[in-house]
Amino acid sequence: MLRRAVTGAALATALLMAGCGTSAEPTATTPAATGTEEKPSVSVGAVTIVSHPSLDAVYEGIKEGLADAGYVDGENLTLEFQNPQGDQATLTNIANTYAASDHDIFVALATPPAQALAQVIQDRPIVFASVTDPVAAGLVDDLEAPGANVTGTSDQLPTDRQLQVIQQILPDVETVGIVYSSAEVNAQVQAEAAIEAGKELGIEVLTATITNSSEVQQAAESLDVDAYFVVVDNTVVSAMESMVQVAEQRQRLLVTSDPDSVQRGAAAALATDYRAQGVQTAGMIARIIEGADPASTPVEFAESLELSVNPAAAERMGVTLPDEVLEQAATTY
Repeated sequence: MLRRAVTGAALATALLMAGCGTSAEPTATTPAATGTEEKPSVSVGAVTIVSHPSLDAVYEGIKEGLADAGYVDGENLTLEFQNPQGDQATLTNIANTYAASDHDIFVALATPPAQALAQVIQDRPIVFASVTDPVAAGLVDDLEAPGANVTGTSDQLPTDRQLQVIQQILPDVETVGIVYSSAEVNAQVQAEAAIEAGKELGIEVLTATITNSSEVQQAAESLDVDAYFVVVDNTVVSAMESMVQVAEQRQRLLVTSDPDSVQRGAAAALATDYRAQGVQTAGMIARIIEGADPASTPVEFAESLELSVNPAAAERMGVTLPDEVLEQAATTY
């Protein structure tokens, strides 16, 4: 099993010394090999921030993509997965434990875990997924040339297009409220982007910050707005039912940034296919295992956006989704 690799290049050297050849660079849709016999044994330490359907889908996509690339858990892949359930102190402990471990490569789902790992691990590769703004988060120097041992995939979405979805549903919308976690820099970046995008669209964006999921309902109730919008924010998404409850009680539209939240009761979302993003991330992990250097491996962005709608949920909020929105939807719940 590979141990203490400094970069993907060092991993490649170890593979050559062991007599293992490498194949052409795989992608999220092009497996590295059809079997596991030609692949090295590799140990991966993965960590998320909290349990919710979108991040769970990313993780399942990563496992699927790694298997397609020839790395099968329990065969030539040892995969440890940790979840601090949103607790920062527990996340720090997990990161320190991983730093002292023999894992060859690390995977971080969302911004806080990626930051926690990057603070204590510089001698082995870290691949992140679902990090909205890796530059603002201090994870990479540049999107095209990350510069160190960290790279991955971003779920950054076009905020103006998301607000336009709200306008399509509510043409007279004047105010939109965003509840976001002050502990997630990715959420702060999106909230600021939404404020700027709103100015161009004639929408005033109001915000309320929280520190944990138990505060979501009160924060939502503090906003007197025409509609609510949830950015890519793991803390808020983990309490989506609270947002739905407030939206229904106040008869206000709720639009989100992930399709799973639409299934859970939001009215609509222009969002990334998170399982597909996991598969895409797995392609990067496989390339780094096989020799790519994270320092020069560009950050990748989600390859597709889809509109999901839930007409029944919208009706419970006192809103009827227009036909043009229903026709654009890739998924209807």
